[in-house]
Amino acid sequence: MTDQATLEAFQASLRGQLILPGDEEYDEARAVYNAMIDRRPGMVVCCADVGDVMASVNFARENGMLVAVRGGGHNGPGLGTCDEGMVIDLSAIKYTRVDPQARTAQVGGGSTWGDVDHATHAFGLAAPSGIVSTTGVGGLTLGGGHGYLTRKYGLTIDNLLGADMVLADGSFVTVSAEENPDLFWAIRGGGGNFGVVTEFRFQLHPVQTVVGGPTLWPQEQATEAMRWFRDFMAQAPEDLYGFFATLIVPPGPPFPEELHLKKMCGAVWCYTGPESQAEEVFQPIKDFGPPAMYGIGTMPFPALQAAFDPLYPPGMHWYWKGDFFNELPDEAIAAHVKHGFEMPTWQSTMHLYPIDGKPNEVGPEETPWGHRQAKWSAVIVGVDSEPNNTEAITAWAREYWEALHPHSAGGAYVNFMMEEGDDRVKATYGANYDRLVAIKQKYDPANLFRVNQNIKPAG
Repeated sequence: MTDQATLEAFQASLRGQLILPGDEEYDEARAVYNAMIDRRPGMVVCCADVGDVMASVNFARENGMLVAVRGGGHNGPGLGTCDEGMVIDLSAIKYTRVDPQARTAQVGGGSTWGDVDHATHAFGLAAPSGIVSTTGVGGLTLGGGHGYLTRKYGLTIDNLLGADMVLADGSFVTVSAEENPDLFWAIRGGGGNFGVVTEFRFQLHPVQTVVGGPTLWPQEQATEAMRWFRDFMAQAPEDLYGFFATLIVPPGPPFPEELHLKKMCGAVWCYTGPESQAEEVFQPIKDFGPPAMYGIGTMPFPALQAAFDPLYPPGMHWYWKGDFFNELPDEAIAAHVKHGFEMPTWQSTMHLYPIDGKPNEVGPEETPWGHRQAKWSAVIVGVDSEPNNTEAITAWAREYWEALHPHSAGGAYVNFMMEEGDDRVKATYGANYDRLVAIKQKYDPANLFRVNQNIKPAG
């Protein structure tokens, strides 16, 4: 381990806090969202600003330390932490500055999407992101980003205008279509392989009040409901987004008591079009079944974004698996119905997210996200608060995934992958992988940033 004098000199160079094993704050500082991950870094650097990030990268490189970068800490396999090395914690670099005329936002690398939604909503604007407001901006964006606004406004990376980064050599660069365009291309889906992003700049869109919420159908209707959902979404307007789920109904509001802890299927909807047309748009949804629960209402967009936060607080045990799907044939639906209701705990679920519409209009080589023809992104999540259920939630997710994988497009959303190896990473990036390798070789030839879904340099 680094000697005391060197550590003291490093601490003196920081505006933020250096937390070491044995410090009172250490256990809290090393914790990540997924409690299944229990790693013990050699130090956690709580960076106050870009200068701290540069100092941290230089210190880690010069001392041969493993580096993990943490924004929101939501990553499933815990890639925001490591054993023995350095965690660069960006959570204090948290701000959102909105330009309402240009409809843009500058966002600090440690911000969460709840931070961004709060700031942009005041101006009647939003950036496309995910479906949980406690998710970090950095991880979601660098992996691609899909959620409620995807069909209408594209992936999060399709709305990224530029970024500030600290590279492996400790230098600071700005990236955009005009500045360092190769790096700008790489970070739009290539994950944290290329440096530490300290600021993101997003295009915003006019979104303030939405019509949305959950609809639920009995387990017995699952096959029929999933086929209906598949066909309905294929012709639905881009203003309407809905993701399908197999679930055990959570035992709390907004779900009626008589449905609590029942196995059901459902969809969560978000309509961003004119409110005057909402009734017409939702009529087919209201008519099908009809739903055992029809929880559609008008709400501020940030309220929908935060709706699942209480169900999935930090400190749960998670195991997830994902895949892209170009189509959803009846055989895949049969696999969903068979495995989707064998969930081992009430918080375990499967979500099927539509990624058609705007994302399909971007060419497969325009960003590292190469699966631009895909219509669906699926995630199977085993979740529980009890560590002794880890084996059960992991086995269920893996078996379910293995049954569905033959129907997949071959790759997955990198944010829905555990530590699954090089072949899965290559399958996810497809024809774009070699270009990513060349950029990695140029900017991080020693693979300093390797605690991620790693793209190894060519050398």
